[in-house]
Amino acid sequence: MTSKQRSVLMSLASKLEPVAHIGKSSITPELTASVSEAIEKRELIKIDVNKNCFDDLRELGNTLAERTQSELVQVIGRKIVLYKPAKDPKDRKIEL
Repeated sequence: MTSKQRSVLMSLASKLEPVAHIGKSSITPELTASVSEAIEKRELIKIDVNKNCFDDLRELGNTLAERTQSELVQVIGRKIVLYKPAKDPKDRKIEL
């Protein structure tokens, strides 16, 4: 992903509400399934990391991206932004 594409995704993500929250139990199989389902439908999602989660945020983002076969767009504050284009080009909501 180029820096220009990443910039476009970051601007789109700034308007999004978080669809998942990571708590003190960190990344669970249920959370991974929920994030995977949400990213399949929306392509671009934002995840909120609660203050009681003491794991490294960049590490959490990379792990979630790997498990959901998506790309880590940004980690800013306590938010993680992931992107995964739709499999069928006709179904894509975000064109880069």
